[in-house]
Amino acid sequence: MTAPFIDLGVHHKPAGMSDRVALGFTKVLRWTADTFFAERYGHRAVVLETVAAVPGMVGATINHLACLRRMCDDKGWIKTLMDEAENERMHLMTFIEISQPTRFERAVIIGVQWIFYLCFFALYLVSSKTAHRVVGYFEEEAVISYTHYLAEIDKGRSANVPAPEIAKKYWDLPAEATLRDVVLVVRADEAHHRDVNHGFANELAGLPVGPVADCPPHVTLEPNWKKAA
Repeated sequence: MTAPFIDLGVHHKPAGMSDRVALGFTKVLRWTADTFFAERYGHRAVVLETVAAVPGMVGATINHLACLRRMCDDKGWIKTLMDEAENERMHLMTFIEISQPTRFERAVIIGVQWIFYLCFFALYLVSSKTAHRVVGYFEEEAVISYTHYLAEIDKGRSANVPAPEIAKKYWDLPAEATLRDVVLVVRADEAHHRDVNHGFANELAGLPVGPVADCPPHVTLEPNWKKAA
């Protein structure tokens, strides 16, 4: 499989207190993940993807309610953020098949999700620009983590197992696809979310919006009412 091209060097240089707070918060979470998981990248992915799927849903909810109150168009933000949340959830469902989480990790997931959801919801209400910048920095770190995961696979320290069926169907991967192929498309997804959220933060700050990395093709998950129609 041809690896999706992404720019690994993208980093938004913080400008102002809001950006520095967002970057500092992200670095603290990165240090926590590195300390807790070390090089167990599969288990790291399971826990962190449960967190990564929260911001899109929070942002979509708050923007949806704001547009209802203001009776205005959302400029495509709601669907974009919902798609992000769904995409991150598919990352989680994929890595659950690869690294079965322990009971302790499942307990951690429940606690972290509640805490992060409440904190991020409050942050988005106070400053949506800072919230999107946080997600942009989150995704920068996700790109780095998945790049390290690829290196572990290439060096033989992580088994390059066959790709789960859910991943083959979602990204339309070939029958012989492996974990390495999955990590490549997931990393490209994260690069896309990185650029989208930095772009949203820039737009809210009145700054130019930069280029956005391509999102790997994947199937559209249809709602139940369409399947029943």
